[in-house]
Amino acid sequence: MLSTLRNAWKVPELRRRIIFTLVMVAIFRMGNFIPVPGVDTKKLIALSSQSGSLFGLYDIMSGGAFSKFTIFALGVIPYINASIIMQLLTIAIPPLEQLQKEGEIGRKKIQQYTRYAAVLFGVLGSFTTYAIILKANALTDNSKLTIFLMFLSLTTGSTFLMWLGEKITVRGIGNGVSLLIFVNIVSRFPNSAMQVITMFKSGNITPVALVGFIVTVVALFVAVVTVYLAERRIPIQYAGKTVGGKVYKGQSSHIPININSTGIIAIIFAMAFMQFPTTIGQFFPQSKIYKFMAGSSYSPFRTDTWAYAVLYFVLIIFFTWFYAQVTFKPDEMAENIHKSSGFIPGIRPGEQTARHIERVLARVSVLGGTFAAIIAVTPNIVQGHTQFKDIYFAGTGLLILVGVALDTLRQIESQLVMRHYQGFLSE
Repeated sequence: MLSTLRNAWKVPELRRRIIFTLVMVAIFRMGNFIPVPGVDTKKLIALSSQSGSLFGLYDIMSGGAFSKFTIFALGVIPYINASIIMQLLTIAIPPLEQLQKEGEIGRKKIQQYTRYAAVLFGVLGSFTTYAIILKANALTDNSKLTIFLMFLSLTTGSTFLMWLGEKITVRGIGNGVSLLIFVNIVSRFPNSAMQVITMFKSGNITPVALVGFIVTVVALFVAVVTVYLAERRIPIQYAGKTVGGKVYKGQSSHIPININSTGIIAIIFAMAFMQFPTTIGQFFPQSKIYKFMAGSSYSPFRTDTWAYAVLYFVLIIFFTWFYAQVTFKPDEMAENIHKSSGFIPGIRPGEQTARHIERVLARVSVLGGTFAAIIAVTPNIVQGHTQFKDIYFAGTGLLILVGVALDTLRQIESQLVMRHYQGFLSE
């Protein structure tokens, strides 16, 4: 990795891209320390530190901006939500699906619709955040001017991050929005490390427990990298062709299916599903249903119960399978293979090819969903049965970190290859 970055630094254009990315990241991090007035951040810190809470995930992805309630408190969550919803709508709405097939022009229009949707989600997120801090009694100034400035700051901050991420994508290195999330998660590492060191020095954890914790983190990291790079390849054989009197031999290729391609989205969906009932129930604290969800030891919506862990585990597998089925489209893949005079060895073209791809995709998605569920649930179990606290989202953050880091390195290497730079290939 370091050699690839060093070689990229030697290329003037790539060096300018790297410097531009670093400058944009610095501006982004400075905005994470500009507070929005009228909010008691101590109560928000307590709210976001709850184990398994959706607010905790938002705080991790915003680099602590939510608990500090800065102008970037919403982070890039509205843009991510808009992107996911637009991706699903292109499958459900035929005009959008046709627009996606129109090439670069169609993709630009869909991207423009995504930006508009992100602004609307930013406004909705501002109202939701206001309701949350109002319910938590964290609002110190309830004047109309303060509320207006809060809505304006949160919506504008979210829109600015969307613009900043797109600028990094065009003029910098890697996917801009993903890099912003990457930087936010990495920024929490020093505080987490200092927390563990403080607990060790105070005698709250033993040396054996500390070593076990480090071994667990390293094992999770190795497992995430291994699974992220793993893929199931469906072999494709293309028939020979005769063009202009020349005979071209048939070629062999494959369709790569990543084992953990939808793990993060499935975790977010499952977490939102698990947290939605209790979040709504907080507005009706005297209801019997909310008292059961929040107080019963058998409630599947309490993060410290085994029922929660089991249901959360199953939901992650289900959403991984579901999202893979609606995004990969085995029917279209089979049709494209047939149009290219290709076939899967031992499988008839057409419907049988689509069924074969669907079966392979189902098995791979269940395997990937199981791994993502283990990564998501393990830190929660460790937190509930050891001395280590507030590490619930370590597994989810690790999935994001590994994915973004590897994708960025691949883009840098592809840029080097396009410029015929062979330095890193000889190592």
